[in-house]
Amino acid sequence: AANRIARAMHGRPGWKAAQGAGATEEDLKAQGNDGVYYRQYGVDEAEGKVFCLVEAPDAETASRVHREAHGLEAHTLYEVKQGA
Repeated sequence: AANRIARAMHGRPGWKAAQGAGATEEDLKAQGNDGVYYRQYGVDEAEGKVFCLVEAPDAETASRVHREAHGLEAHTLYEVKQGA
């Protein structure tokens, strides 16, 4: 089955871009495990939110690999379709 694209959102009050970058580095080390690939991330420092674009077979696998990479887990996953 083809991988799905999901947008993961983490709420971490006070998070800064450098912390998002550090977590993403850990994600990238784990990528490929169980067909999970990290495509992009962004941080909204004012709201303390981190967003990750991840390609995975399903939401459960995306969450597990994310958690195993750095101990954090997205509180919201949105399945999205890739646009042009």
